[in-house]
Amino acid sequence: MKIALAQLNPTVGDVSGNAALLRKAVEDAGSQGAVLVVASELVVSGYPPKDLLLRDGFVEKCEAAVADLATEIDPRIGLVLGHPAIVSRESRGVCNAASLIYQGRVAATVHKRLLPNYDVFDEQRYFRPAESVTPVEFDGRTLGIHICEDAWWGEPRTFYHHDPCRLPDPVAELAAAGADCFINLSASPFEVSKPVRRDEIMVRHARRHQRPVLFCNQVGGNDDLVFDGHSFVADSQGAVVRRLHGFRPDLQVVDLDDLGTPCEPFAAERRELILNAVVLGLRDYMHKCGFTDAVLGLSGGIDSALACYLAARAISPEHVHGLLMPSRYSSQHSIEDAQRLAENLGIDWEVIPIDEVHRGYESLPVIGDDLRSQPAGLADQNLQARIRGAIVMTRSNRHGWMALATGNKSELAVGYCTLYGDMCGGFAVLSDLLKRDVYAVARYVNDQVEGREVIPESTLSKSPSAELAPDQRDEDSLPPYPVLDSILECLIEREESPRELCREFPPETVRWVVRALDRNEFKRRQMPPGIKLSQRAFGSGRRMPMAARVEVEP
Repeated sequence: MKIALAQLNPTVGDVSGNAALLRKAVEDAGSQGAVLVVASELVVSGYPPKDLLLRDGFVEKCEAAVADLATEIDPRIGLVLGHPAIVSRESRGVCNAASLIYQGRVAATVHKRLLPNYDVFDEQRYFRPAESVTPVEFDGRTLGIHICEDAWWGEPRTFYHHDPCRLPDPVAELAAAGADCFINLSASPFEVSKPVRRDEIMVRHARRHQRPVLFCNQVGGNDDLVFDGHSFVADSQGAVVRRLHGFRPDLQVVDLDDLGTPCEPFAAERRELILNAVVLGLRDYMHKCGFTDAVLGLSGGIDSALACYLAARAISPEHVHGLLMPSRYSSQHSIEDAQRLAENLGIDWEVIPIDEVHRGYESLPVIGDDLRSQPAGLADQNLQARIRGAIVMTRSNRHGWMALATGNKSELAVGYCTLYGDMCGGFAVLSDLLKRDVYAVARYVNDQVEGREVIPESTLSKSPSAELAPDQRDEDSLPPYPVLDSILECLIEREESPRELCREFPPETVRWVVRALDRNEFKRRQMPPGIKLSQRAFGSGRRMPMAARVEVEP
């Protein structure tokens, strides 16, 4: 039996557009001899639909689209697709469902049993869990169809209202009920470690139950999440025999009776994954929000350089607009580095000095007194950033361009950034990249992606500086980035205690980082969305209080 995995890029809320993607996938799969097509979790609504599920008529619209698809596609081909569904007309409860449509009707529907409620997931807010799981019969086969989290039973970092090990294992239940194979419909957001982790989970099910596994994941960017695809098929011995592409739509057909020989192990490296995830996330965010062009400030530093490259790669250089806004403290080499970057990329750029505007503020009554009393002090530094932010936003408003913020995770973590200045914009390109990852990805771009010096070597080699005061360096205000990044990774992604970290790092440095991290939550709450790349990104998956007094452990 030939089965097609349809790895699609749905848009949240675009029910008719998503249905069109499914119709096209069935046509393409049928031309390759497939008798069954498998799409991803909630593909009809797009994932995550969030509070659209609470909007009157939205779930009904999704159900109507499923019914329409059943009559529109080739009746000889089955389609397994994910969608929200009403549990019963009386209860009005909603479930996360997967339906098999075949021969002009909805032949079977199953509901998701395990509803994730950790990190970015909030499914218990919307859905009711299935009380049981049952295989689905199709063309003489017994299909163990289940949805995303149902395969993650017992995994660490998955939290439910109950101990997950006390809940039933849906995959084991399907095996016990006689499933010939497992089909997992997923909308599994990207993290750098996630593709390998998914392989391990699905392969373990295949080996444990001696049945093949077909894993179909969503692809594309939706808000702060990127779905990387990387769908695959594993045989009954747990060998991966087919891999779909990462970070782009794909459709591939496998023969369940002849799955073929094992593929090469998953080999993409960290820098490649990060680059592809951010490019896809930025491209889709702009496209799905209706933007064609982006504008950003270019300082000559590493952050704006990498952000500019990512934008040029995502939407093409002719749609990227760089603004060089030197102040009285800007070095000549930084201006030249920014110019060289813009010329290397072939983007539109212009120079807009801010010193005249800056001096205008200094001459104002009261405000000028405050600035002159502490030249190049904190207020003056932030003012320069806000002047630049206002210029970027003016270009954005005038031309309808998306403004990009360029701050990295290290800066955002400790508040080394300016509200309504360098933080302003519609999208924070680097918000989940620590400074070390910014450098690593930039080096990867020059050395392996482009094979030439796109990002100037002088940008990569010079000491980081905001250049908002004379002879300023980031490390005048911050711990050295290697130390800062290591502490932040332990605090944010691993949730390690400050007390433990004091055994590895200078205690005063640890306490400073912890205080800065907690104190600047109010800034991060106001930052633009960015792409989740790590297990714990700033945004919807990390919910910390702003008005709080948290004692730092000694």
